[in-house]
Amino acid sequence: MVAERTKVLLILSQADLDRARVVAGKATTALKLPVSLQIVLRALIEEGLKRRDDPALLDNIEGQANAVRQIRSLGRRGRRAEAEPVNRQSAVRRRSRGPERPRRGT
Repeated sequence: MVAERTKVLLILSQADLDRARVVAGKATTALKLPVSLQIVLRALIEEGLKRRDDPALLDNIEGQANAVRQIRSLGRRGRRAEAEPVNRQSAVRRRSRGPERPRRGT
């Protein structure tokens, strides 16, 4: 293990997490050692980083990047829709009902 440690939040789909658990179970059986999900994920990341020229890896990265971009875009659109006022009268200039006040500085 490496002495330098960094914490990372990793968000996976349930299907990917289940597949990693299966790999951990198979590794535990084959190696006759306890293999945790964390060990499997760390190994998968290391092996994936070694295959930087693999077209399948690049395709996967592209798909993930596009998915994140789409999710963020939808999130921004949702926030914009919530932020728009339903009653837009505030954007219309209202006439004062009383006598006009003198402006300062004129």
